Amino acid sequence: MRVGDFFVLMPDPASWDSSSEIEQLNEELIERIAQGPIAEAPDIEVAVALARLAHEEFQGYGTGGDHRITDEQSGLVLRALKAVLRRLNIDSFNPPYRNFGTFYSHWRRAGATGSGGWQARRDILDEDFEPLHQLLDEREAGSIASSLADPISPRGSTGWSRVDEEISELRRHFESASTEQDYRNVGNDCVAVLEALSAAAYDHALHGPEGTDEPPIPSTKERLNRYIEAMLPGSENAELRKLARASIELAQAVKHRASGDRVAAGVAADSVIMLSNLLRRIDPTA
Repeated sequence: MRVGDFFVLMPDPASWDSSSEIEQLNEELIERIAQGPIAEAPDIEVAVALARLAHEEFQGYGTGGDHRITDEQSGLVLRALKAVLRRLNIDSFNPPYRNFGTFYSHWRRAGATGSGGWQARRDILDEDFEPLHQLLDEREAGSIASSLADPISPRGSTGWSRVDEEISELRRHFESASTEQDYRNVGNDCVAVLEALSAAAYDHALHGPEGTDEPPIPSTKERLNRYIEAMLPGSENAELRKLARASIELAQAVKHRASGDRVAAGVAADSVIMLSNLLRRIDPTA
């Protein structure tokens, strides 16, 4: 289950174009999650995605208004998250706020005010959500009994929420794959991880050559190559650059193969998981 699964497209009431649509929270789905298990996905998958949704939306609210849900909906999301966590016998998540409004009051009491307080608000949220993400990732990994690569990093995840979400989907699909079509679809999942990685890691102001336009996110090879050149300069990093580029090429190749098998798909999946953790490890903000 992905964060996007909690949203639906609805007609845009602010637009004169009757065909114009906007993304809105699927409140009916969130309410069902709060009431009990849903048929669409097991509770552990729901909890993983819902925790990422809550973290992203509260962080967006606290750092510039880039959020997709309302104050009332933020309360609904947290209530649903706590409900599914109770069903999983997880009682360690208890943030001192219940919606956007009470989060605002909380960060003011903590002194995280003004635009300079944005990082402090991120830190507040990380303190509440990161242990939960790690616990859920470990619980989900145990339920899947994954045969794909696990990172050496003690974090248990990259910390880039969309990248971690796509990696979780990749693991899940690989475990259930059995046909050539399934394994080709694992290649599509690998590319989805690379696109999420392209969006999370690449910053044109830091990694792009001066005077050039920013490549679009789907241009993963170009964006990630630029990131690698910027973050791993010099002859002493030549082998690391070669390894990272080979991982990108391998994932792209699996997507376009006429036939698929478990060995090739597994190698490609291991490669993008390794690449994601490698790029996160060399990121100075990690």
